[in-house]
Amino acid sequence: MYEPRPIDTSDIKLPEELVELIEQVAENVHDIWAEGRMKEGWTYGKERDLKNMLDNRLVPYNQLSETEKNYDRSTAIGTIKLIIKKGFRIEKTDVDVCEGGKCDGE
Repeated sequence: MYEPRPIDTSDIKLPEELVELIEQVAENVHDIWAEGRMKEGWTYGKERDLKNMLDNRLVPYNQLSETEKNYDRSTAIGTIKLIIKKGFRIEKTDVDVCEGGKCDGE
């Protein structure tokens, strides 16, 4: 039987300057999930319907309920904490590195 065993990151305290990053990662997590669903043939529906492949969460991140946003934030926080726990540093530079030279919907 599968027993999830995530790495314990409870000792990692995230600095305040990562709060903005957490929200950006959470939004990206949602977008990756939504893109995958849509590629599988799912579309928006007012209620989740497995049979007809409808999901009410196929909306932009800013339209999600706080409960749904918190699920994505938890994933983001867990990922960032794991990166730090494994000895990596996260630091902001003056340069954004974005795919295709475009950032944030430019």
